Amino acid sequence: MIALFLATLSFISRIPVPERWMHGLDAADYVRGIVTFPLVGVLLGALSGGVFVLLLPWCGTPLAALFAVLALALLTGGFHLDGLADTCDGIFSARRRERMLEIMRDSRLGTHGGLALVFVLAAKILVLSELQLRGAPMIASLAAACAAGRGCSVLLMFRHRYARDEGLGNLFIGKVSGRDTLVTLLISLLAATGLLGMAGFIALLVTVACVFVLGQLLKRTLGGQTGDTLGAAIELGEVFFLLALL
Repeated sequence: MIALFLATLSFISRIPVPERWMHGLDAADYVRGIVTFPLVGVLLGALSGGVFVLLLPWCGTPLAALFAVLALALLTGGFHLDGLADTCDGIFSARRRERMLEIMRDSRLGTHGGLALVFVLAAKILVLSELQLRGAPMIASLAAACAAGRGCSVLLMFRHRYARDEGLGNLFIGKVSGRDTLVTLLISLLAATGLLGMAGFIALLVTVACVFVLGQLLKRTLGGQTGDTLGAAIELGEVFFLLALL
């Protein structure tokens, strides 16, 4: 399990992990590593929350929230944010399915993708600021939100098909078993509840419902999922969770 956690940490973050610690793992192991997605989220969120708490006495709530969100983006290399932008560029282009997928592969940032980034990042900063003003535990809140976003992304993998012929998302989409899906969601639930009590429990249920609906809408529009839609689900899942805490 430790090797799977480290492999997943290396895969979905920019935190350096020595290659020798992941020696011997193959593609099937990475698929089983989906159960560690929420645990990686807890670590990333806790680090981001630590930035918030550390800077709060020095620069105030809004700037502390800004730097916490920036820290989270740097820890992930903007990987999921890029997926969100590409997904919105494609979906809101209102073109045929094939053209949407082509647009999502284009490395250039479009208007819809830019707007999506602005709104999601602004939403995180504003919600974190409001949670701080309400006395919420910030490290726990960010850790639980990141666990929820990454854990709930499994809902776009189980019994979904890959919308393209090849790509990074094909490693997980349609490959995750029902057992691993349930375990991933259970770990997410335990993390959210353990960190935030009943508020975390309710927020996780709201996030599950929202991400499930998102997955069905994307499936209807694109005919399946891609690595970009998984990134979008993670980013939006974090926002759904944080909003539900309010």
